[in-house]
Amino acid sequence: MNQRLLSAMTLTLLVILVAFPLSFIALQAVFPQFNAGDFSGAFSGVRTLLAEPQLPVMLGGTLQIAIGVALVSALIGFPLGVARGLLNLPAPRLWDLLFLIPFLTPPYIAALSWMLVLQTNGYLQQITGINLNDVLFSKTGIVLVMALNIFPVVYFAVSRSLLASGQRLALVARVHGASAARAFWHITLPMLSPALAAGMLLAFTLAIEEFGVPAALGTRAGVLMLTTDIEKKLADWPVDLSGASMLSVVLVVIALSAWGLQKKLTGHHDVTSVTGKPTENSGANAGVFTLPIVVLMALVGGIAVILPGASMALSGVLGTLSGGVTWSNVTMSHYMALFSQQGDALPALGTSLSLALGAACITGMLGLLASWLVVVQKIKGRAALDALSLMPAALPGIVVGVGLILLWNQRFWPVSPYNTWVILLLSYCCLLLPWPVRYVGSALRQLGGNLEPAARVHGASAFQALRFIVMPLVSPALLAAMLMVFAIASRELVTSLLLAPAGTQTVSVFIWRQFEQGSVGQGMAMATLTLITGLILMLSALGIMQRNSQR
Repeated sequence: MNQRLLSAMTLTLLVILVAFPLSFIALQAVFPQFNAGDFSGAFSGVRTLLAEPQLPVMLGGTLQIAIGVALVSALIGFPLGVARGLLNLPAPRLWDLLFLIPFLTPPYIAALSWMLVLQTNGYLQQITGINLNDVLFSKTGIVLVMALNIFPVVYFAVSRSLLASGQRLALVARVHGASAARAFWHITLPMLSPALAAGMLLAFTLAIEEFGVPAALGTRAGVLMLTTDIEKKLADWPVDLSGASMLSVVLVVIALSAWGLQKKLTGHHDVTSVTGKPTENSGANAGVFTLPIVVLMALVGGIAVILPGASMALSGVLGTLSGGVTWSNVTMSHYMALFSQQGDALPALGTSLSLALGAACITGMLGLLASWLVVVQKIKGRAALDALSLMPAALPGIVVGVGLILLWNQRFWPVSPYNTWVILLLSYCCLLLPWPVRYVGSALRQLGGNLEPAARVHGASAFQALRFIVMPLVSPALLAAMLMVFAIASRELVTSLLLAPAGTQTVSVFIWRQFEQGSVGQGMAMATLTLITGLILMLSALGIMQRNSQR
């Protein structure tokens, strides 16, 4: 298998997974009757979109929520990340583990957990008599719930940037007479700006694409967002494919504009360490500030992690919510129902795990090939290949779902994956492809450019060099990325709701429908099991990455 064939195969897969769905969204947006094979009335959907009475409210709500989430995430994650990266804190890995949990908890589950805590007659009112129902069901409540789930992306971006770049330059400034505050302001903060901007951008993107939290809290709060209206246009009869496509284009434009703004603000610069590998944390002693910092981190962890996690676990073992938090109301019946042969939980769990495993394998292979062709082989057209492989990072999940519906619901396909489990696999692969591409690409850049050329000189083909030289060296990073893809795919919600065929349930759809049917206990029992599984997988990935960084 030569390089040209590998390049053609990789490009074909990327076109099918990424380019085709986006193209069909654009065509449906331009031609309102495109799905019926009619190319008349070009751009007439724009007038319909602009005439939409709720458009300003939806657009304003989406931007307000997303900007609020990005700012609050930075407000929480930045100081915690700086403390983790600059200072010697007690049990540093424990804080990393604690702040991983919100990342592994799907936002919609976090929202449902907060509802059980704060709503009228919720756990907080039962225990303390305090009722925060009005705060929860408001724009402020939605922003806070989403930010408490998303802020770890800022925390890890900032702390890892500091751990990787070290404090050599700041120490040099201190030696030459700069105060600690001045060294931080003029040296450390500018070095952190790319990581902070990237974290805030990711928080913003995650917020604009989020469906579960607005669906759970937004209706009662009177908050409208683009994602919930797109889902409504696809779920309610008559199905409005043109309207959903136009709103999807709006979401893509917002996401790409945010990416462009980030690049402009950071000046296209990145900060790396001299060796390209994270250094051991030789941070400063916090002294008298150690206790206040630890208390602050514990407070954030308690609010963002322990409280909703306890609500989730507690709801899974209470017989009825109305029965209150009493020993007599504790039961394991919800877990027993999950594993009963008559229930839907085991098939849903099996479907999610199978699809997640398939997505991990496909994205791992495709990510390895794409990164190898771009970074090592430097083929012609590598910029387009790189852009296609990373484009899904800027695509809201609901946009990918709309694109796949439009692409594979056409009459001219002799065989289509639509209305089968394969469409779910395609959606997961499209959404999560950037993970292996980024991880493997980073590992390849650290290998240097001598090993594969040496193998080629001694008669190895490009494929043999990839198989016997490159793959063993990047396998830890590849496996870590595949584990993350597996963990995220196993609980993905929005495309699962849009694309799951009749009779097929995933874990996320099962949990969502349990809440819709009023079976809160079973839903939270399944959510708890999902969280534990994801945490185990993520810890495995981090362990692999840590061993790789020490080599």
